[in-house]
Amino acid sequence: MRYIWAPFAKRPNPIWMLQSTITLHDKQFTPYLPAQQVMAAVQELAGRLNQDYAGKQPLFVAVLNGSFMFASDLLKEMLIPCEIAFIRVASYEGISSTGRVREILGLQEDVAGRDLIIVEDIVDTGHTMRALLELLGAQKPASLAVATLFLKPECLQHELDIRYVGLTIPNDFIVGYGLDYDGLGRNYPDVYKAV
Repeated sequence: MRYIWAPFAKRPNPIWMLQSTITLHDKQFTPYLPAQQVMAAVQELAGRLNQDYAGKQPLFVAVLNGSFMFASDLLKEMLIPCEIAFIRVASYEGISSTGRVREILGLQEDVAGRDLIIVEDIVDTGHTMRALLELLGAQKPASLAVATLFLKPECLQHELDIRYVGLTIPNDFIVGYGLDYDGLGRNYPDVYKAV
């Protein structure tokens, strides 16, 4: 028996086409960044990481829930031996940061002496990232770096050394590609911003 591969792109599915406006809960969102631009940023970051970590075996620590798409696509582009682990933290309610970080699910892996790369979807106030850097740094890794897909420099309230940034954006509230508004919007491959 022979199987014939049929590309998904030929099947019409309106959710995967860039829509002019989407509604999530009580908010309207308009197109911001197409999936192709997001993927280009991911591939560029992966290229830098492949070069900088050549000869090493880093452990990527993906921050759930928002970074799941970014982490998946980033690791598909890695050409070096690497591992992935997950940590879940929360500091958002609705569309604004609470400023309080709660660790919900911690690492099971021993990270002492390892080269760690925190994979985050977005860094805005920096509260979450500062807490993660302190938490993981206390476990004595060989090195500790941050790779974020999005950075909002005008929102930062902490001095952070973020070596790997995919896209620098203004202070817009965005959804899509893993980012959500109260649980909705993560599934869109394109990125939308609140109107």
